Amino acid sequence: MDKLRSKFPVLRQYIYANTAALGLFSDDLLDWRQEHDLDFLLGGSSMRTESLKIIQNTRDSVAAMFHCKGRDVALVPNFSLGINMLLNHLEKETKVLLLENDYPSVSWPFDTREFNVIKIPISEQLEKDIEETVAKEKVQVLALSIVQWINGVKIDLDFLKRLKANNPNLLIIADGTQFCGTTDFNFEESGIDVLGASAYKWLFSGYGNGFMLFKESVKTKFNIPVIGFYAAGADEEQKNNIPFARKFEPGHLSCLVFGSLNFSIEFMMKIGMDKIEKKIHDLSVIAKEEFVKLGLLEDLVAKRNIHSSIFCIKGNDKLFQHLTDNDVVCSQRGDGIRLGFHFYNTEKDIRDIVKIIKSAK
Repeated sequence: MDKLRSKFPVLRQYIYANTAALGLFSDDLLDWRQEHDLDFLLGGSSMRTESLKIIQNTRDSVAAMFHCKGRDVALVPNFSLGINMLLNHLEKETKVLLLENDYPSVSWPFDTREFNVIKIPISEQLEKDIEETVAKEKVQVLALSIVQWINGVKIDLDFLKRLKANNPNLLIIADGTQFCGTTDFNFEESGIDVLGASAYKWLFSGYGNGFMLFKESVKTKFNIPVIGFYAAGADEEQKNNIPFARKFEPGHLSCLVFGSLNFSIEFMMKIGMDKIEKKIHDLSVIAKEEFVKLGLLEDLVAKRNIHSSIFCIKGNDKLFQHLTDNDVVCSQRGDGIRLGFHFYNTEKDIRDIVKIIKSAK
């Protein structure tokens, strides 16, 4: 796995712990993008057939990676656009449960519409709190990030599956932007009804590409009037037969940016999502142990058994500058400093970061 690091130029000069902000481009992806644009430069409209093929291949790759049907995949420029398109057609006064301090693109689309919104804090016993609130408040929609953007708290996916089984009419909408690309995830077998993600982070595909996945039951809950020639496959006869997911694709999609997503997914699947998942898990365990020893994690993160590979450590501007001066790429989030580790990181990266933190004065 560590041999793959040579494909990511940033790693040659920095300790990159910032995938939670932006995933790295690989040399191979850049080569593919340059070749693609050269084909457009020389081929012009002759690329039309190839571009449609690239989009379909991307849809198939997303379906294969997340174990769902291709017809249930919508390719969207980002999660924010996809969720807003969906919620425009959710009934007013729907009772919705959100998490406090969740990513704004998850909460704001609900906050700014006429829904009955309830929010609960993220606690050590988050799953129990969700379950009790759903029952007590008769919640109709639960919307949350699978992995929290600031502190990396990860919801128990087995819990969501049980919650859905016990509340079959509950609509569960999840943002997988900080999750997709870290785990071998089976959407069909999950408790999630709608999963959306932007792909510029853990799927390291650059900006402008993402997807929405839909369970069959969702299609009866929403009437999506969005329409366009592309959604019908450029076939006027199919105007009234547009599949649900394709309604989120009313116009032409960029084969460059979605081809980049396809390239990265194929790259990851060639490595093996089981291997990637194990590597990330191992790094997460090591990082958590080290940060707990230094007293750098909030109690709720330290005490939870399930966590992602994103950590927000206690630290001020001075510590952030010290890390930056020592070639650690990270982000200030909330009241601390966020560090995130992907499969292209190593145990040495974590050990070096710990040494740099200890050396701060």
